[in-house]
Amino acid sequence: LTVVFTGDGAAAGSYGYTNSGYSVYEEENDRLTESLRTKVSAIKSLSIEIGTEVKNQNKMLSEMENDFDSTGGLLGATMGRLRTLSRGSQTRLLCYMMLFSLFVFFVIYWIIKLR
Repeated sequence: LTVVFTGDGAAAGSYGYTNSGYSVYEEENDRLTESLRTKVSAIKSLSIEIGTEVKNQNKMLSEMENDFDSTGGLLGATMGRLRTLSRGSQTRLLCYMMLFSLFVFFVIYWIIKLR
């Protein structure tokens, strides 16, 4: 019976595999490590793209919020003017506008009817 020792003093056959078997495992490990490295790289680039998209979306949302705020202020001022117009002495002016509109409607109706 011959026992071959490796450099660290253990018998080569005591681990159940030889140096060539160890090389196969090492190659598989390297292949799996490279596959994992590729997947990590893809996830990293995807997360960077998601971060960039989130920043762009947040910027767009803040711009829209500013636009809505300014539009809301403008609409509020317009509604205030309408309330003032309806409450104040403008009621007579509103009646004149309605009478004028009716007059224009009847004139147009009369012109169409004559043709």
